[in-house]
Amino acid sequence: MKTHKNARTTPHSREILVERINQGQSAGQVAAALGISRRTVQKWLARARNEGMSGLQDRTSRPVHSPTQLPKPKLEQVIALRLQRLSAQTIAECVGLPRSTVANHLTALGMGKLPPMHPPPPVLRYERERPGELVHIDTKKLGRFQSFGHRVTGDRHHRTEGVGWDYLHVCIDDASRLAYVEIHADEHKYTATRFLIHALRFFRKHGVQLERVMTDNGTAYRSRVFAKACRWLSLQHKRTRPYTPRTNGKAERFIQTLLRQWAYQRPYPNSGSRNAALPEWLHTYNHLRPHASLGRKAPISRLAPQIGEQRP
Repeated sequence: MKTHKNARTTPHSREILVERINQGQSAGQVAAALGISRRTVQKWLARARNEGMSGLQDRTSRPVHSPTQLPKPKLEQVIALRLQRLSAQTIAECVGLPRSTVANHLTALGMGKLPPMHPPPPVLRYERERPGELVHIDTKKLGRFQSFGHRVTGDRHHRTEGVGWDYLHVCIDDASRLAYVEIHADEHKYTATRFLIHALRFFRKHGVQLERVMTDNGTAYRSRVFAKACRWLSLQHKRTRPYTPRTNGKAERFIQTLLRQWAYQRPYPNSGSRNAALPEWLHTYNHLRPHASLGRKAPISRLAPQIGEQRP
């Protein structure tokens, strides 16, 4: 039993209290010497006389009687029925208790919500052996702005209407995490196809020959134009399974990093200045920023040492 941090007495001081009373001091004198009330002195003295020195120890604050606490057999019955995936209402009807009582006890036991029938599939992490074997492509819509927004001012009432959207097109290599990003006004099939060609040139500049490209099932990536470009560039196009964005997880994770460390990292006066800061940040990401999955090294470290990119 832990003594309360604000307690005026401890088991040791209580023993001293009793000893002084037995030596002939009055309750008032002992109370004044120890800085406590006379009533407190009398309480501990009564405990010592009725229970001995063991009565000077702290007691639990748990009540002697708990009328709302279920008896152990009844509680075990509730748990057994819950393990059969019965609802709180059904359990209450089976054991003859109010539904609120059953629900409160299930919540206290951590069984307030039924677990899923089938556990989620385990996370399968993979990484290609060599750069260029697979690249991930995705897009992210980012709002344009002409002045500081609510993230800076804290005022959500002032809005800039009709400014539009920017679309980030990102491409990241599975093995090296080397990334390429462009900002466009849309995410249509021709824009996505041009971005693919530009990304191919970027990686070739770094000595990386692309073999496969993975995208989601967006309209642009299912178009004939994009498919024709992949055949022309000798790229195998792989699409993620429907409603399974984690298949393209490296692109999703890179977009989170991009937004956190570039788009929202510091206040920009407008979206144009934000976009102008992207090449510098991307160079830092590829050449200087330590990457956790690469042993705290930059993505460029997984390429041939003689290959590099000129600083923008």
